[in-house]
Amino acid sequence: MSFNEKYKVIDSAEMNGVEIEVLELPKLEGASSPYMAANLFYARQSGLKVRMVRVHLNKGSIKTEAGAVYYSHGRIQSDTKIGGVTGFVKKSISGSLTGESMIKPTYSGIGEINLEPSFKHYFILKLNASSVIIDDGAFYCCTGGLTLAPAMQRSASAAVLGNESLFQLKVSGTGLLVLEIPVPKDELVKYDIQKGEELKVDGNFAVIRSSNVQFSVTKSQKSLIKSAMGGEGFFNTYTGEGSVWLAPTAPIYRKFSANPYIVNEDNNSLE
Repeated sequence: MSFNEKYKVIDSAEMNGVEIEVLELPKLEGASSPYMAANLFYARQSGLKVRMVRVHLNKGSIKTEAGAVYYSHGRIQSDTKIGGVTGFVKKSISGSLTGESMIKPTYSGIGEINLEPSFKHYFILKLNASSVIIDDGAFYCCTGGLTLAPAMQRSASAAVLGNESLFQLKVSGTGLLVLEIPVPKDELVKYDIQKGEELKVDGNFAVIRSSNVQFSVTKSQKSLIKSAMGGEGFFNTYTGEGSVWLAPTAPIYRKFSANPYIVNEDNNSLE
């Protein structure tokens, strides 16, 4: 069975000489010991699947996280633009601020690039002369025409109270952006915010927002005492005109990841 027959394309997009595909392997069948077979059995039972991102270049270019390329085929050139000592320092500072590596190798030419396989989830977003701000560590790769820069929160207190970083990554331009997201793509929920509206979220599970959407932390009630009595406290609040993508199930996955024994047998609820 060939590579193309083995893997299933679950998402794809094409723009500016670049086609990006998210591939999924239905199941792993290479167990070579009882211990490995048991782990693979439970992985299959839970729906855990291997995924990888494949990029087809036709005189286009793509930027990736450093070290993300697994293998490639064709006439492809790689370049890591640093801009001398000053540029390297600026990129290092930007990376430390956003939690992302700002050194993004660029690959261009004609051929195919395959990024490292994992059990993670990926989301392809098309940008058309627009910009978005993404959650920490969400960047995976993008077409070469997009630009990356740190974006500072409007206030340090909002970042602290909202459990967000003071700096996040802003991606701008026209092209394709691939994000590493904490939930399956189908579990993302997109809200379009109009002028005068608010989107209030009890937690930090917003993964993407339009750059003209402002983030702040607000009280659930007019006073702190009423907020405490209401049991809500503070909300991560988004205003402006644009879109916000939420991952409402992300906190549930985080609970399972941190502790495998969190189901209450009396009422089958998550603790």
